[in-house]
Amino acid sequence: MVDPTVSNLDQLSDLIQPFDQAGMNLDLERFQLALQAMGNPCHSIPAIQVVGTNGKGSIASFLHSGLKAAGIRSGLTTSPHLVSWCERIRVDEQQISTAELRQRLTALQPLRSSHRLTPFELLMAAAFDHFAASKVELLVLEVGLGGRLDATTAHPYRPVIAFASIGLDHCEHLGSTLKQIAAEKAAVISPGAVVISGPQHPEVTKLLNDAADQQAAQIHWVTPLTDEWELGLPGLIQRQNAAVAKGALEALAPMGWLLSEATLRQGFAQAQWPGRLQTMRWQDLPLLIDGAHNPHAAKQLALERQQWPGEEQGIQWILGIQAHKDAAAILRHLIKPADRAWIVPVTNHRSWTSAALATACQERSHQIIAADNVEQALSQLLAEGAWPNPPPVIAGSLYLLGDLMAEQTITPAREAR
Repeated sequence: MVDPTVSNLDQLSDLIQPFDQAGMNLDLERFQLALQAMGNPCHSIPAIQVVGTNGKGSIASFLHSGLKAAGIRSGLTTSPHLVSWCERIRVDEQQISTAELRQRLTALQPLRSSHRLTPFELLMAAAFDHFAASKVELLVLEVGLGGRLDATTAHPYRPVIAFASIGLDHCEHLGSTLKQIAAEKAAVISPGAVVISGPQHPEVTKLLNDAADQQAAQIHWVTPLTDEWELGLPGLIQRQNAAVAKGALEALAPMGWLLSEATLRQGFAQAQWPGRLQTMRWQDLPLLIDGAHNPHAAKQLALERQQWPGEEQGIQWILGIQAHKDAAAILRHLIKPADRAWIVPVTNHRSWTSAALATACQERSHQIIAADNVEQALSQLLAEGAWPNPPPVIAGSLYLLGDLMAEQTITPAREAR
């Protein structure tokens, strides 16, 4: 019996080993064999696979919202989650219940042991099981890491591939150069697929074009949607992400799904994706949170700030950055001369300290401040007098944002009282 007073993470911790402890095992064969043992659930259901470095979740959100507006029953997988494992598995935007996820994970434990499934693979197996039982018509699969050896690529029927922006991240697993990382992601392109991408780095563009040619796939390059499109997700970059989603949904036409522009507009306006340029409240005071956790995303966030009135007077950043990330590059993109950066740990993860970051980024050392946690940093800002405007920005790790939400340290602006 699931105890409703216990958090979702605690309820499932006996079945899902923490990623940091389980390690990484990028190998499609084990998961493919596991799916065969399960009877290949969903193998005949077409999937839109979403690949890239930054923006995958946003594209997946636009896709799923567009499909819902069109009345197409779809299953969505995303990663990582903010608060609940259940966020990763949805049907028509209804996330799987904790009780059902526990039931499916329990049933899959023998398979997990015999095929040495990673936590991500185990969750994907549960997702495919859930989608098959829910009789979905279409899948939206967000790649977890890389592409070539990601568990989503084990799905045999991926006629549409949507590419988010590709940059440097997870170099410890995917390679140290943009070319190596892009090659891992381009390898998901399946024979005859339709590939959709927004503008990429020239090196990435060539790799995607070459990979598409090798697989006799069609590749379509899209430009950002105009301001005439109302989007449920804030930020300039979302116009590019939405354009990729629009192209991917239009590519469904040969399969019999004709989505009108009116339907797409409705779906995109209703899209939601928490933790991305989201306005929140702390003690009834405004702040902004964003999941930017690598230099590529930090560069985009730095562009977004240019739209904020008063930003030239300085931004108060509260950053929690995992130890394996290029924190110095993140800081160099984000921090301008009038800014300050409060460095906090990411709970249960090895993190950059203010001292280490000041050494790695000496030209910004005088702007770096240590704090034991986010609340301490916010309290110090409050004690200084007038609340900053623009409001403080919390970024650097989705795990950090998830912890703050789970503990209700911060709450969505619409829920503030």
